[in-house]
Amino acid sequence: MASTSEAAEGPAIRSSIPARIDRLPWSRFHTRMVIALGVAWILDGLEITIAANLSAAFTDKNTLSLTASQSADIATWYLVGQVIGALVFGRLSDKLGRKNLFMFTLGVYLIGSGLTALTMAGSGWVVYLYATRILAGSGIGGEYAAINSAIDEMIPARYRGRIDIAVNGTYWGGALIGTVATLYFLNKLSANLGWRLSFLIGPVLGLVIIYVRRSLPESPRWLIMHGREREAEASIAEIEHHVEATKGELPPVDEDQAIEIRPTERIGYLALVRVLFSRYPGRSTLVAVLMITQSFLYNAIFFTYGLVLKFFFHVPSNHAPYYFFAFAAGNLLGPLTIGRLFDTLGRKKMIAGTYIVSGSLLVTTAILFKQGSLDAATQTIAWSVVFFFASAGASAGYLTASEVFPLEVRAQAIAVFFAIAQCFGFLGTHLYGHLIGTGNDPNKLFVGYLLGAGAMILGGLVAAVLGVSAEGKPLEEVAAPLSMVRKAVKQLTPDSSLPLAGEPGPLSP
Repeated sequence: MASTSEAAEGPAIRSSIPARIDRLPWSRFHTRMVIALGVAWILDGLEITIAANLSAAFTDKNTLSLTASQSADIATWYLVGQVIGALVFGRLSDKLGRKNLFMFTLGVYLIGSGLTALTMAGSGWVVYLYATRILAGSGIGGEYAAINSAIDEMIPARYRGRIDIAVNGTYWGGALIGTVATLYFLNKLSANLGWRLSFLIGPVLGLVIIYVRRSLPESPRWLIMHGREREAEASIAEIEHHVEATKGELPPVDEDQAIEIRPTERIGYLALVRVLFSRYPGRSTLVAVLMITQSFLYNAIFFTYGLVLKFFFHVPSNHAPYYFFAFAAGNLLGPLTIGRLFDTLGRKKMIAGTYIVSGSLLVTTAILFKQGSLDAATQTIAWSVVFFFASAGASAGYLTASEVFPLEVRAQAIAVFFAIAQCFGFLGTHLYGHLIGTGNDPNKLFVGYLLGAGAMILGGLVAAVLGVSAEGKPLEEVAAPLSMVRKAVKQLTPDSSLPLAGEPGPLSP
């Protein structure tokens, strides 16, 4: 991979495309785009939940006859694939375009998950099974980078926060679908057929969505920043045509809102490090803390909730999915109901608030758990309330990663912080699994809950200090593109590491 940033020679390009995108009213085009792209999170929630709910079934002799550890590792290899996919496809998304990658990554996922359903019993098939999970995970990991970038770049600024947060929150809609599917297929069909059909739900949904995605245009912002002016004009004209078909004639854009850019040809990982930690140390710290803390908490709680129900509350394994409905509902409702406040009250207040409130509520829940005041139902209700706020905050962490860095490295930045966060997520799952043990000592898990709560409170405090007030602002004002030559914008933070308005954009080698 290249490790330099090379500025293209030639005259600067003057463009009003960012302003033309941000002045658009909400339309059927935007709804169709959000549905077509947002399905990535539904698929991820679907895959994770199906694997979690089927982990016990995979140990049966009439399915795959796996050992408990082999079955548990299925989710681990899927997450490893996500990290690989995010890093590889995130780099390619910044280089080759959003549309090229969100079509390709969905195809990778379809193949990987479809092949999983063909796994046969036998020790020789375990490697094949893990390989298919890595492939499926890499497709979804690539989706995170390419699609978060595309949504932020094509959604008008005044809607960006609530839409991005709601889309990320639909992960839990996928989790609910996965729970219903596994309960139905395993109870109505033979176990060996039921688990295979469960893994085919995602590919079937993906085949429908890939058809819808074909008609979506490339991000005009990405095209203009890469010097493809004619294609960018055609893309924004197509979007405006779709909007005008339902909303009427659009108002003109003031030419004073235009920007001048000199496109960058290549942004390698060394240049990316310079962007993240030299020009944006405050923002990099903010994103890293938000992503790490939410990933640690979510992986710790989500992947072990069944063990807590079983060992501490003596809930039979086949009844655990019923409790999951309430847990997932709380996670889904948070982003959908309070997401708009991230655009109205503001990013800093809402991110700091949701992180701190969820952490504080978890402390209360931990104390009640230690005192033995909770049963399976009240513990689940408590989790649902905690994660109503935590889910909105976690979704806002992804929003922050995708909007506070320049367009040229946006997907790569998402990928880097996603990969870092997943590593801490692995740690959370491993740690809480040991703290749970066989359910003999609630004091150990109490300490674990306090650790997770402290992590979220820390994330909220960092957001209160380093947060970026990006609500309603054009992306080019939140983070000036590296390729921008001139644009009189007001800086949003006093971070001295940020480039000043009018400062040359491209990084030197």
